Amino acid sequence: MNKAAHTVLYISHGAGPLPVLGDEGHTEMVDNLKLLAREIPRPSAVLVVSAHWEESVPTVTTAARPDLYYDYYGFPPESYELRYPAPGDPDLARSVRDALEDKGFATRADGERGLDHGVFIPLTIMYPEADIPCVQLSLIKGLDPAAHLAMGEALAGLTRDNLLIVGSGFSFHNMRAFFAQDTDETRAWNEAFEQWLIETCSAPSLDGAERRQRLLGWESAPHARYCHPREEHLMPLHVCCGATDRACAAHYRLTIVGKRASAYRW
Repeated sequence: MNKAAHTVLYISHGAGPLPVLGDEGHTEMVDNLKLLAREIPRPSAVLVVSAHWEESVPTVTTAARPDLYYDYYGFPPESYELRYPAPGDPDLARSVRDALEDKGFATRADGERGLDHGVFIPLTIMYPEADIPCVQLSLIKGLDPAAHLAMGEALAGLTRDNLLIVGSGFSFHNMRAFFAQDTDETRAWNEAFEQWLIETCSAPSLDGAERRQRLLGWESAPHARYCHPREEHLMPLHVCCGATDRACAAHYRLTIVGKRASAYRW
């Protein structure tokens, strides 16, 4: 199966559970996720690479009935009563490990860890029936861009029909900036990085090698470290780009909690 066979999304998943609690700052994000669910074929299974899980080697959830991991703090009590009882898919988990190991990665299975909010919050919005099997794949500690591109390239070899691969991060993730007063300068920094990211993912004039070089050198993008003081919310995008061999089919400009952000569909 070639790289074009899977539907691939990179989404900006917002702040903790707020998107499903009616927070006005997440309206565009929620609308975008609902739109994406309508635009793409209904998947047979979902593989999510979340910004909120890092391990020394790529690690895959294997539980047949995964619990939820409420990996956020200080939110209303109802945030810890959310449910998303989607089944797991041990066969898909094994296929993910095989695909990664075939490309030289050591991998690990985790049958205990629940799905974190980078998984269950967007999927609650996209597929509220919770009836599509879901597997989560970790990032790799160290957050090396080349390793995450290579992870994506390995996932492109998965032969599961109608698989949806989701990179769940946030194209802007400077926590201090969310609580600071915006200025013309900081808005311009945010916009400049977003424009670079959109061009990198969507410009048909870039070939695969050029796109890869831009992603490898993402720190050289305009104001990259303002937008990502730590890059765990960007690395799911590298996995997505590695899993594809072309410019995205669509990109979406969003405002989330007052910041410019984006999402991508291949």
